[in-house]
Amino acid sequence: MRLALFDFDGTITTKDTLVEFIKYAKGDLDYYLGLVALSPMLFRYYFKLIPNDTAKERMIAYFFKGWSENHFKDIASSYAKSKIDSIVRPEAIKKIEWHQARGDKVVIVSASIECWIMEWADRYDMDLISTQLDFVDNMFLGKFKTKNCYGIEKVNRISSKYNLDEFSYIYGYGDSSGDTEMLAITNESYYKPFRG
Repeated sequence: MRLALFDFDGTITTKDTLVEFIKYAKGDLDYYLGLVALSPMLFRYYFKLIPNDTAKERMIAYFFKGWSENHFKDIASSYAKSKIDSIVRPEAIKKIEWHQARGDKVVIVSASIECWIMEWADRYDMDLISTQLDFVDNMFLGKFKTKNCYGIEKVNRISSKYNLDEFSYIYGYGDSSGDTEMLAITNESYYKPFRG
């Protein structure tokens, strides 16, 4: 059996789905006002004074803390159905379908949030490993349930879900430094492969 690992944002899609989801859920004005309010934290992140997972958790908490789980997932489902296909790279879909036609196990491994990728991944019959939000008593309190699925955490999550020794060959597709460790465990890797 062969395994094909795909990053999502920037690899399968042309845009960051977190940014697009915030705009979809809150509107462009609230998004840009939020960036202004978050600018001190984003400044620290840009200069690597705080890690990726901390910055991302704080950003999602700013926009969605206090939302009910049902409301958040309803918006995420609507976003997945109406918006994600418009930012998907056609060549990425062709490669996914190529792997599936060969009988390969195809997995999205993404730092983005499970709520809006899951429905899209299910539609294409792919497994999903991604960041999960922690909902307590049907409410998002601003924390992740899992570690941010980025960098070495991608490898940790892949290894905990699959016995890699069972696969005769592993392919990897990514587009950023957050994919470096994942691509390193593959037999054949592609960096920014679907860009014209």
